[in-house]
Amino acid sequence: MKKEFKLSIIIPCFNEESNIYPLYNEIFKYIKDLNTEIIFIDDGSSDKTLDNIKELANQHKKVKFISFSRNFGHQNALKAGYDSADGDCVISMDADMQHPPELITEMIRLWQKGYKIVSTKRMHDKSLGLIKRLTSKLFYKILNLFSEIKIESGAADFRLLDKQVVKELQQINEKFLFFRGLIPWLGFSQIQLEYIAAERFSGKTKYSFSKMLHFASDGITSFSVKPLKISIYLGFIIAFIAFLYILYAIYIAVFTNNAIAGWTSTIISVLFIGGIQLIMIGILGNYLGKLFMENKKRPNYIIKEKND
Repeated sequence: MKKEFKLSIIIPCFNEESNIYPLYNEIFKYIKDLNTEIIFIDDGSSDKTLDNIKELANQHKKVKFISFSRNFGHQNALKAGYDSADGDCVISMDADMQHPPELITEMIRLWQKGYKIVSTKRMHDKSLGLIKRLTSKLFYKILNLFSEIKIESGAADFRLLDKQVVKELQQINEKFLFFRGLIPWLGFSQIQLEYIAAERFSGKTKYSFSKMLHFASDGITSFSVKPLKISIYLGFIIAFIAFLYILYAIYIAVFTNNAIAGWTSTIISVLFIGGIQLIMIGILGNYLGKLFMENKKRPNYIIKEKND
Protein backbone atom coordinates (compact mmCIF):
# COMPACT_ATOMS: atom_id res chain seq x y z
CA MET A 1 0.00 0.00 0.00
CA LYS A 2 1.24 3.45 -0.97
CA LYS A 3 0.43 5.69 1.98
CA GLU A 4 2.45 8.74 1.03
CA PHE A 5 2.06 9.83 -2.57
CA LYS A 6 1.41 12.86 -4.70
CA LEU A 7 -1.70 13.07 -6.87
CA SER A 8 -1.93 15.21 -10.00
CA ILE A 9 -5.31 16.05 -11.53
CA ILE A 10 -5.30 17.58 -15.03
CA ILE A 11 -8.39 19.35 -16.37
CA PRO A 12 -8.56 20.71 -19.96
CA CYS A 13 -10.87 23.72 -20.21
CA PHE A 14 -12.39 25.54 -23.15
CA ASN A 15 -14.99 28.21 -22.39
CA GLU A 16 -15.97 26.69 -19.05
CA GLU A 17 -16.10 29.87 -16.93
CA SER A 18 -19.18 28.77 -14.95
CA ASN A 19 -17.77 25.35 -14.10
CA ILE A 20 -14.37 26.18 -12.62
CA TYR A 21 -15.35 26.93 -9.01
CA PRO A 22 -18.10 24.27 -8.69
CA LEU A 23 -15.75 21.64 -10.11
CA TYR A 24 -12.91 22.55 -7.76
CA ASN A 25 -15.25 22.55 -4.74
CA GLU A 26 -16.56 19.11 -5.70
CA ILE A 27 -13.09 17.67 -6.28
CA PHE A 28 -11.79 19.13 -3.02
CA LYS A 29 -14.20 16.94 -1.03
CA TYR A 30 -12.23 13.87 -2.10
CA ILE A 31 -8.65 15.19 -2.12
CA LYS A 32 -8.52 17.63 0.81
CA ASP A 33 -6.33 15.30 2.88
CA LEU A 34 -4.07 14.29 -0.02
CA ASN A 35 -0.90 15.84 -1.40
CA THR A 36 -2.47 17.08 -4.63
CA GLU A 37 -1.87 19.45 -7.49
CA ILE A 38 -4.78 20.38 -9.75
CA ILE A 39 -3.64 21.61 -13.16
CA PHE A 40 -6.18 23.49 -15.26
CA ILE A 41 -5.23 23.75 -18.94
CA ASP A 42 -6.96 26.70 -20.61
CA ASP A 43 -7.28 25.76 -24.28
CA GLY A 44 -7.57 29.27 -25.72
CA SER A 45 -10.90 30.14 -24.07
CA SER A 46 -12.64 33.34 -25.20
CA ASP A 47 -14.68 33.80 -22.01
CA LYS A 48 -13.56 34.31 -18.40
CA THR A 49 -12.33 30.77 -17.90
CA LEU A 50 -8.69 31.80 -17.47
CA ASP A 51 -9.60 34.69 -15.14
CA ASN A 52 -11.55 32.35 -12.90
CA ILE A 53 -8.71 29.82 -12.88
CA LYS A 54 -6.22 32.55 -11.92
CA GLU A 55 -8.48 33.70 -9.07
CA LEU A 56 -8.75 30.13 -7.88
CA ALA A 57 -4.98 29.67 -8.09
CA ASN A 58 -4.44 32.77 -5.95
CA GLN A 59 -6.74 31.33 -3.29
CA HIS A 60 -5.50 27.73 -3.27
CA LYS A 61 -1.90 26.52 -3.46
CA LYS A 62 -3.04 23.21 -4.91
CA VAL A 63 -4.17 24.93 -8.12
CA LYS A 64 -1.86 25.45 -11.09
CA PHE A 65 -2.72 26.56 -14.59
CA ILE A 66 -1.41 26.46 -18.14
CA SER A 67 -2.79 28.85 -20.74
CA PHE A 68 -2.40 28.21 -24.48
CA SER A 69 -1.77 30.97 -27.00
CA ARG A 70 -4.85 29.75 -28.91
CA ASN A 71 -7.16 26.76 -29.11
CA PHE A 72 -5.08 23.63 -29.81
CA GLY A 73 -7.77 21.06 -29.05
CA HIS A 74 -8.74 18.79 -26.18
CA GLN A 75 -6.17 16.05 -26.86
CA ASN A 76 -3.30 18.53 -26.98
CA ALA A 77 -4.54 20.08 -23.75
CA LEU A 78 -4.37 16.63 -22.17
CA LYS A 79 -0.86 16.24 -23.55
CA ALA A 80 0.19 19.52 -21.90
CA GLY A 81 -1.26 18.30 -18.61
CA TYR A 82 0.61 14.99 -18.77
CA ASP A 83 3.81 16.82 -19.70
CA SER A 84 3.50 19.10 -16.67
CA ALA A 85 2.22 16.69 -14.03
CA ASP A 86 4.76 15.28 -11.58
CA GLY A 87 2.50 13.22 -9.32
CA ASP A 88 2.95 9.54 -8.51
CA CYS A 89 -0.36 9.08 -10.30
CA VAL A 90 -2.26 11.40 -12.64
CA ILE A 91 -6.02 11.68 -13.07
CA SER A 92 -7.47 13.41 -16.14
CA MET A 93 -11.05 14.65 -16.25
CA ASP A 94 -13.21 17.14 -18.13
CA ALA A 95 -14.33 20.50 -16.77
CA ASP A 96 -18.05 20.03 -17.52
CA MET A 97 -18.58 18.00 -14.31
CA GLN A 98 -19.90 14.99 -16.21
CA HIS A 99 -16.99 12.94 -14.88
CA PRO A 100 -18.00 12.14 -11.27
CA PRO A 101 -15.28 13.25 -8.80
CA GLU A 102 -16.50 10.63 -6.31
CA LEU A 103 -14.73 8.01 -8.46
CA ILE A 104 -11.36 9.54 -7.55
CA THR A 105 -11.23 7.59 -4.26
CA GLU A 106 -11.94 4.27 -6.00
CA MET A 107 -9.42 5.01 -8.75
CA ILE A 108 -6.70 5.63 -6.17
CA ARG A 109 -7.65 2.44 -4.30
CA LEU A 110 -7.28 0.35 -7.47
CA TRP A 111 -3.98 2.07 -8.29
CA GLN A 112 -2.72 1.22 -4.83
CA LYS A 113 -3.64 -2.40 -5.51
CA GLY A 114 -1.11 -2.36 -8.36
CA TYR A 115 -2.98 -1.31 -11.49
CA LYS A 116 -0.98 1.09 -13.64
CA ILE A 117 -4.03 2.31 -15.58
CA VAL A 118 -7.54 2.81 -14.21
CA SER A 119 -9.75 3.79 -17.13
CA THR A 120 -13.48 4.49 -17.17
CA LYS A 121 -16.41 3.53 -19.34
CA ARG A 122 -19.47 5.70 -19.65
CA MET A 123 -22.74 3.81 -19.29
CA HIS A 124 -25.61 5.29 -21.25
CA ASP A 125 -28.69 5.74 -19.12
CA LYS A 126 -32.23 6.29 -20.40
CA SER A 127 -32.04 10.03 -19.80
CA LEU A 128 -29.57 10.30 -22.64
CA GLY A 129 -31.18 11.04 -26.00
CA LEU A 130 -31.75 8.19 -28.44
CA ILE A 131 -29.78 9.91 -31.20
CA LYS A 132 -26.85 10.53 -28.85
CA ARG A 133 -26.81 6.87 -27.79
CA LEU A 134 -27.02 5.59 -31.36
CA THR A 135 -24.32 7.91 -32.72
CA SER A 136 -22.03 7.02 -29.82
CA LYS A 137 -22.43 3.28 -30.48
CA LEU A 138 -21.92 3.85 -34.21
CA PHE A 139 -18.78 5.88 -33.48
CA TYR A 140 -17.11 3.03 -31.59
CA LYS A 141 -18.31 0.33 -33.99
CA ILE A 142 -16.75 2.16 -36.95
CA LEU A 143 -13.64 2.89 -34.92
CA ASN A 144 -13.14 -0.76 -33.93
CA LEU A 145 -13.98 -2.00 -37.43
CA PHE A 146 -11.03 -0.16 -38.93
CA SER A 147 -8.69 0.24 -35.97
CA GLU A 148 -6.20 -2.40 -34.85
CA ILE A 149 -6.64 -1.31 -31.22
CA LYS A 150 -9.78 -2.43 -29.39
CA ILE A 151 -11.54 0.54 -27.81
CA GLU A 152 -14.50 -0.05 -25.51
CA SER A 153 -17.77 1.67 -26.36
CA GLY A 154 -18.19 4.56 -23.95
CA ALA A 155 -14.45 4.94 -23.30
CA ALA A 156 -13.67 8.32 -21.78
CA ASP A 157 -10.68 10.57 -21.13
CA PHE A 158 -11.47 10.21 -17.42
CA ARG A 159 -8.68 7.95 -16.18
CA LEU A 160 -5.85 7.45 -13.69
CA LEU A 161 -2.32 6.74 -14.91
CA ASP A 162 0.69 5.69 -12.91
CA LYS A 163 3.75 7.95 -13.26
CA GLN A 164 5.52 5.19 -15.22
CA VAL A 165 2.76 5.33 -17.85
CA VAL A 166 2.83 9.13 -17.86
CA LYS A 167 6.57 9.10 -18.54
CA GLU A 168 5.92 6.96 -21.62
CA LEU A 169 3.24 9.38 -22.80
CA GLN A 170 5.65 12.27 -22.37
CA GLN A 171 7.95 10.61 -24.91
CA ILE A 172 5.20 10.55 -27.55
CA ASN A 173 5.19 13.61 -29.78
CA GLU A 174 2.64 12.67 -32.42
CA LYS A 175 0.82 15.54 -34.08
CA PHE A 176 -2.53 13.75 -34.18
CA LEU A 177 -3.11 12.50 -30.66
CA PHE A 178 -5.84 10.04 -29.72
CA PHE A 179 -5.43 9.06 -26.08
CA ARG A 180 -8.36 6.64 -26.07
CA GLY A 181 -6.30 4.54 -28.47
CA LEU A 182 -2.86 5.35 -27.06
CA ILE A 183 -3.69 4.15 -23.54
CA PRO A 184 -4.72 0.59 -24.57
CA TRP A 185 -1.77 0.51 -26.99
CA LEU A 186 0.71 1.18 -24.15
CA GLY A 187 -0.19 -2.02 -22.38
CA PHE A 188 0.56 -2.22 -18.62
CA SER A 189 -1.93 -3.63 -16.10
CA GLN A 190 -5.30 -2.03 -16.71
CA ILE A 191 -8.73 -2.09 -15.11
CA GLN A 192 -11.93 -0.29 -16.02
CA LEU A 193 -14.60 1.41 -13.94
CA GLU A 194 -18.12 2.05 -15.16
CA TYR A 195 -19.99 5.26 -14.43
CA ILE A 196 -23.13 7.13 -15.43
CA ALA A 197 -22.27 10.63 -16.53
CA ALA A 198 -23.99 13.51 -14.80
CA GLU A 199 -25.65 16.22 -16.81
CA ARG A 200 -23.40 19.08 -17.89
CA PHE A 201 -23.36 21.60 -15.04
CA SER A 202 -23.16 24.67 -17.27
CA GLY A 203 -22.38 25.68 -20.84
CA LYS A 204 -22.62 23.69 -24.05
CA THR A 205 -20.81 20.62 -25.28
CA LYS A 206 -17.74 21.33 -27.41
CA TYR A 207 -18.11 18.12 -29.42
CA SER A 208 -20.41 18.68 -32.38
CA PHE A 209 -21.22 15.85 -34.80
CA SER A 210 -18.61 17.13 -37.28
CA LYS A 211 -15.96 17.20 -34.53
CA MET A 212 -16.88 13.65 -33.56
CA LEU A 213 -16.40 12.56 -37.19
CA HIS A 214 -13.01 14.28 -37.25
CA PHE A 215 -12.15 12.65 -33.93
CA ALA A 216 -13.10 9.22 -35.32
CA SER A 217 -11.04 9.83 -38.46
CA ASP A 218 -7.99 10.68 -36.36
CA GLY A 219 -8.53 7.62 -34.23
CA ILE A 220 -8.77 5.29 -37.23
CA THR A 221 -5.86 6.67 -39.24
CA SER A 222 -3.62 7.04 -36.18
CA PHE A 223 -3.77 3.36 -35.28
CA SER A 224 -4.42 1.45 -38.48
CA VAL A 225 -3.63 1.22 -42.19
CA LYS A 226 -6.76 -0.83 -42.78
CA PRO A 227 -8.42 1.91 -44.86
CA LEU A 228 -5.47 1.76 -47.27
CA LYS A 229 -5.72 -2.02 -47.47
CA ILE A 230 -9.47 -1.84 -48.03
CA SER A 231 -8.97 0.64 -50.86
CA ILE A 232 -6.54 -1.80 -52.50
CA TYR A 233 -9.00 -4.70 -52.22
CA LEU A 234 -11.81 -2.50 -53.47
CA GLY A 235 -9.67 -1.49 -56.43
CA PHE A 236 -9.07 -5.13 -57.37
CA ILE A 237 -12.80 -5.95 -57.07
CA ILE A 238 -13.78 -3.03 -59.29
CA ALA A 239 -11.07 -3.91 -61.80
CA PHE A 240 -12.37 -7.51 -61.93
CA ILE A 241 -15.97 -6.34 -62.42
CA ALA A 242 -14.82 -3.93 -65.13
CA PHE A 243 -12.93 -6.79 -66.86
CA LEU A 244 -16.08 -8.95 -66.86
CA TYR A 245 -18.06 -6.04 -68.27
CA ILE A 246 -15.49 -5.62 -71.06
CA LEU A 247 -15.83 -9.31 -71.97
CA TYR A 248 -19.61 -8.94 -71.96
CA ALA A 249 -19.43 -5.84 -74.21
CA ILE A 250 -17.12 -7.61 -76.67
CA TYR A 251 -19.45 -10.62 -76.77
CA ILE A 252 -22.51 -8.42 -77.47
CA ALA A 253 -20.67 -6.47 -80.18
CA VAL A 254 -19.14 -9.48 -81.97
CA PHE A 255 -21.61 -12.31 -81.57
CA THR A 256 -25.02 -10.59 -81.42
CA ASN A 257 -26.92 -7.76 -83.04
CA ASN A 258 -28.06 -6.33 -79.71
CA ALA A 259 -25.38 -3.70 -79.37
CA ILE A 260 -27.23 -0.45 -78.63
CA ALA A 261 -25.52 2.88 -78.39
CA GLY A 262 -26.63 4.47 -75.12
CA TRP A 263 -25.51 6.64 -72.31
CA THR A 264 -26.93 4.87 -69.27
CA SER A 265 -24.42 2.05 -68.81
CA THR A 266 -21.52 4.30 -69.76
CA ILE A 267 -22.45 7.07 -67.33
CA ILE A 268 -23.15 4.61 -64.48
CA SER A 269 -19.80 2.90 -65.01
CA VAL A 270 -17.85 6.16 -65.21
CA LEU A 271 -19.54 7.70 -62.15
CA PHE A 272 -19.22 4.53 -60.07
CA ILE A 273 -15.57 3.90 -60.84
CA GLY A 274 -14.74 7.60 -60.66
CA GLY A 275 -16.44 7.90 -57.26
CA ILE A 276 -14.54 4.93 -55.86
CA GLN A 277 -11.28 6.36 -57.18
CA LEU A 278 -11.96 9.68 -55.47
CA ILE A 279 -12.66 7.88 -52.19
CA MET A 280 -9.40 5.95 -52.44
CA ILE A 281 -7.48 9.11 -53.36
CA GLY A 282 -9.08 10.85 -50.38
CA ILE A 283 -8.00 8.06 -48.02
CA LEU A 284 -4.48 8.16 -49.40
CA GLY A 285 -4.47 11.95 -49.18
CA ASN A 286 -5.48 11.80 -45.52
CA TYR A 287 -2.47 9.63 -44.68
CA LEU A 288 -0.13 11.76 -46.80
CA GLY A 289 -1.47 14.90 -45.15
CA LYS A 290 -0.69 13.48 -41.73
CA LEU A 291 2.82 12.57 -42.84
CA PHE A 292 3.25 16.12 -44.14
CA MET A 293 2.15 17.66 -40.84
CA GLU A 294 4.22 15.22 -38.76
CA ASN A 295 7.30 16.03 -40.84
CA LYS A 296 7.03 19.71 -39.93
CA LYS A 297 7.82 18.84 -36.28
CA ARG A 298 5.70 21.67 -34.96
CA PRO A 299 4.87 21.57 -31.23
CA ASN A 300 1.52 20.16 -30.14
CA TYR A 301 0.76 23.35 -28.24
CA ILE A 302 2.21 26.76 -27.36
CA ILE A 303 2.03 27.96 -23.76
CA LYS A 304 1.21 31.64 -23.33
CA GLU A 305 1.53 31.68 -19.56
CA LYS A 306 1.47 29.47 -16.48
CA ASN A 307 1.94 29.86 -12.75
CA ASP A 308 4.65 27.27 -12.18
